[in-house]
Amino acid sequence: MYALKLSRCNFSQCIFRETDFTLCDVRAAIFDQCDFAGAHFERTNLEKADLTTSHHFLINPERNEIKKARFSKEGALGLLYKWDIEIV
Repeated sequence: MYALKLSRCNFSQCIFRETDFTLCDVRAAIFDQCDFAGAHFERTNLEKADLTTSHHFLINPERNEIKKARFSKEGALGLLYKWDIEIV
């Protein structure tokens, strides 16, 4: 998927394992119950994207645009992996 423009697309129950989202534009896209295990996000525009029901993603907020993106409380842990902290 490298460098694709997929803004405002709707994805439902998709498996994006090991998918490269580098330089992709997925602004305002909806990812409903999608699996992102091993997916790579680098300079990806996720502004206003909805990942509230998706899982297994690891997204570095310093290397991707995530302003106004939506995550569940559990999914938000995928934004903290970079700092190698434990939340109990």
